[in-house]
Amino acid sequence: MKTFMAKKGEVPQGWYVIDATNQVVGRLAVRIANILRGKHRPQFTPHIDTGEFVIVVNAEKVRFTGRKMETKSYRWYTHHPGGLREVLASDLLESHPERILLSAVRRMMPKNRLGRKQLKKLKVYVGPDHPHQAQKPQELKWS
Repeated sequence: MKTFMAKKGEVPQGWYVIDATNQVVGRLAVRIANILRGKHRPQFTPHIDTGEFVIVVNAEKVRFTGRKMETKSYRWYTHHPGGLREVLASDLLESHPERILLSAVRRMMPKNRLGRKQLKKLKVYVGPDHPHQAQKPQELKWS
């Protein structure tokens, strides 16, 4: 028996819609990252993009466990002197809720060209509407 290796363009890519209402951020991000990478398929090949497109709606309704809403902070550096910025998760959820899920998934993806390409297939939206109806996305539900 030989090991199966998918070739570029051999695996069809579909579209999925995930409703983030009342979902825990980390657990949802793991599932999204696995779909973006293609690890849910038997044809998974680590060096080929075998993943699918993911649309996340209602990103403002995600939740954290424990006291993370008050204690978790997001930091970045602006590359200027004294440019370290920090914002609490509760403040980021009010101003830019899509960034919470986007940053969680980004940190779970490979840190290379393929990971950046796969991350572009993630579309996160605030509210229940999205502009990708023409792609006929399937709704994903978990128990």
